[in-house]
Amino acid sequence: MAPRKVLTLLALLALLSAAGYMALGAKAPWSFLLPFRGEKLAALVIVAVAVSTATVLFQTITFNRILTPSIMGFDALYVLIMTASIYLYGGAEVVGWSHLGVFLTSGAVMIGASLLLFGTLLVQARADIMRMILTGIIFGVLFRSLTGFLQRMIDPNEYSMLQVASYARFNTIETDLLLIAAPVTIIAVALAWRMRRALDIVSLGTDVALDLGETPRRRQFQALTLVAVLVAVATAFVGPVAFLGLLVVSLAHGVLATPYHAYLLPAAALISITVLVGGQTVLERVLHLSTPLSVVVDVLGGAVFLFLVLRGKAK
Repeated sequence: MAPRKVLTLLALLALLSAAGYMALGAKAPWSFLLPFRGEKLAALVIVAVAVSTATVLFQTITFNRILTPSIMGFDALYVLIMTASIYLYGGAEVVGWSHLGVFLTSGAVMIGASLLLFGTLLVQARADIMRMILTGIIFGVLFRSLTGFLQRMIDPNEYSMLQVASYARFNTIETDLLLIAAPVTIIAVALAWRMRRALDIVSLGTDVALDLGETPRRRQFQALTLVAVLVAVATAFVGPVAFLGLLVVSLAHGVLATPYHAYLLPAAALISITVLVGGQTVLERVLHLSTPLSVVVDVLGGAVFLFLVLRGKAK
């Protein structure tokens, strides 16, 4: 099927998911439902687009369809920030903090840490993207070890608060953060869209990109900066989302017959919107929140990861 027809079908699925989320089970007046459900819908769309775009960019510059930004330790760093906050200040005080303050602090720390890592490794004369990934994996292990150490020293009652913060929260999204998350995400996605043709060249390999007049290292740093911003916004907004990006981008590659980012970026975003909004609709309106959406996404994403790994070994 032609890529444009695929995008049209994916757009229809995303619109149907959004319409179902807004209308299904509507019993209250629309004057209340429209702003209430509309804000949550906008938040889900922002997270979906941010995660899918970040994953596409990350897989392009690493030349690997199995890797996701979470492998760099973003999720582990967020959990470490929340754990350290509860350990240092106590759960009661952390609960009283402004959602905006927590969002800005955690987002700024994650962006700053990632840019420090990227800037240190990519500006070197013999910059190696794989070495940067391995460094990110090591930092992720370090962050998880520090988190486990602090968790053993906090009060058991406060540990339950930490458990809530350790998983993606699609049911209780702080919609008052939309005024910050939406503009940042829109700007980052727009910049990624402007890079779509350069990303097509970079995906061909370093040597080919150099022969075609592209500068892979500069594009890698630009893409990694956008990845850091998008992942930080999504993680600070709803919590760690480990396998969503891998799931939706793998589906996008499966339904598209072209590797061009002009089609891959919107296809991954539309699939991500359908998965998040449609999944949340089914869980809220049909299954009455019998299980969190993050658990379902992680199970499906983990299955896709294993399939990709085993298929690669088979080849």
